[in-house]
Amino acid sequence: MSERITEDFVREHFKKDLLYNQIQFEEQKSKIHKINKLLNNASKSGNGKGRPEFILSGFSDSKELIIVVECKAETARHKSKTLNQYAEYAVDGALLYSDYLAKEYDVLSIAVSGQRLDDLEVSHFLQKEGGEAQEIFGKKLLSIADYLEGYHQEGKRYEEQEKYEEMLAYSKVLNEDLHRLRIKEDKRSLLLSGILIALEQGSFYKSYKNYTGKKLAKQLVETITEQFEQANLQEQKKEKLKQNYAFITTHDSLIEQRNNFNKKTLEDIIDDIDRNINSFAKTYRYYDVLGQFYIEFLRYSNSDKGLGIVLTPPHITDFFVNLVNISKEDVVYDNCTGTGGFLVSAMKRMIKDAGGNRELEESIKANQLHGVEYQPEIYPLAVSNMFLHGDGKSNVLDGDCFDKGIIEEIKKREPTVGLLNPPYKSSKKDDIEELEFMLNNLETLQKGGRCVAIVPMSCVLAQKGERLELKKRLLKKHTLKAVFSMPNELFHNSRVGVVTAVLVAEAHTPHPTRNKVLFGYFKDDGFEKRKNIGRTDIYKRWKKIEEEWLSLYYSPESKAGISVVKQVAAEDEWCAEAYMETDYSNLSEDDFVKTIKNYVAFQFLHQTEGNKDDVSCIK
Repeated sequence: MSERITEDFVREHFKKDLLYNQIQFEEQKSKIHKINKLLNNASKSGNGKGRPEFILSGFSDSKELIIVVECKAETARHKSKTLNQYAEYAVDGALLYSDYLAKEYDVLSIAVSGQRLDDLEVSHFLQKEGGEAQEIFGKKLLSIADYLEGYHQEGKRYEEQEKYEEMLAYSKVLNEDLHRLRIKEDKRSLLLSGILIALEQGSFYKSYKNYTGKKLAKQLVETITEQFEQANLQEQKKEKLKQNYAFITTHDSLIEQRNNFNKKTLEDIIDDIDRNINSFAKTYRYYDVLGQFYIEFLRYSNSDKGLGIVLTPPHITDFFVNLVNISKEDVVYDNCTGTGGFLVSAMKRMIKDAGGNRELEESIKANQLHGVEYQPEIYPLAVSNMFLHGDGKSNVLDGDCFDKGIIEEIKKREPTVGLLNPPYKSSKKDDIEELEFMLNNLETLQKGGRCVAIVPMSCVLAQKGERLELKKRLLKKHTLKAVFSMPNELFHNSRVGVVTAVLVAEAHTPHPTRNKVLFGYFKDDGFEKRKNIGRTDIYKRWKKIEEEWLSLYYSPESKAGISVVKQVAAEDEWCAEAYMETDYSNLSEDDFVKTIKNYVAFQFLHQTEGNKDDVSCIK
């Protein structure tokens, strides 16, 4: 086999490109001094200059971008498991060059292997200057125009993610500022939502700096009230919402004049929220901003955990929406609305599917997004959140989703999709089981409707008692499609230690006895814990992982280490761990060392606590 053949394929591909004569196309080395200098120590053998097969630069509207290509003759030499065999593998070598060049450039590295044009193996990685390489595009060589378009789109996503993380970091600052002002935790999200609603009104936005102290607080509440008056809300809803925001006009620290330059005033808080949150919300639509700040505000209190409230991370609410393939025709229902995260994600997907049809967009917002919220502290946040996203009518009902009147009212709206994260059961015997909420949601859906719920793992493992009876009820009336074991620390940002599973069911078709269910071991979502922002997709792995999860759902198959397709009954454990084969090919020496260290640390901890006989498995 000859590497020259592979290089010829790549060379001809770019030479035929419409933009070929408008860029710099070089082989082995570059005429650009800075590029050669960066490659001086990038030899694949570890000693000397790096010489990529091809270097593309000089893009008219992307001067900061370089494309490098590394080729290998055999597809077996496309990518190593360790990614550090630079001379032997195409991906390894391409990423090596990218690491060096990314010190001063954005780099798109392309690895190509194979001897037949119709059977080339291709991988692409984008590494922003100073950042980490992330896989991008597909498995085929693209045109230069497509690469540039993808690069610009990815740049926008990078910028959006950076801005989002900056906003989350500000949530800590705002929380501390409101703590100094002695605003109680359960009032902080209300104050934030009220300010965001008021800033939507142009006259308030332009004039609020003309007021201070008591007058500003009064003007703020009056503006919030006016905004709700103009919205198509029920009178009862309006009155309740006005009462929720009334505290702003009586709270001492919000109505006092500035008397301490180290202490922020209401005007300062509005300025900060406008700069750090409002600008983001207006630029990047369809984020559950209030939900993320609610998590931060209640993180150090017991309020949210005491109520069993665990807010779903945004990437998971989006995953639910993609899982059931929501379209512009769907009617969505969340019977445990919280701050409205699922409804916001559904709205985003449905608006996109509307394709710019304004009339259809208004109909989606006014008629196709429904919710119920029981907790009086959270209900106004759900309504406010939907209001801020342009849903002037707000179909979030205030009440108990098990109430017969509410059930009948929701049925009239003919929902086709149910999304929920139910309140997690407390230790009280009479508290409602999580699967009860899922069954309640399924009851309201049209026949064939799709329901997705995230519940504690204990619900799907149950083999006796009330939880087993609930599993039986589910299979008796509905079809179980899939169960996914989710990351152990999925709710780390809420500081609630609960391991969860996602259930997908089809409404009003009894589960066929011989039907097989997809069980996914979805423990790695690519997110890592980082100081100040909690779990974040720092290495940009989520997009690819989500695609794999969705592919498995739509084309179920047993895949070692990640999924199994199996026929089950209510008495069985509904989790991948119970049936899945282990993929030993992915185990390395590092995994062995890490497990031994964890085991030793576990033993030491328990011996220190005087529990020498309490030795459990470490997973």
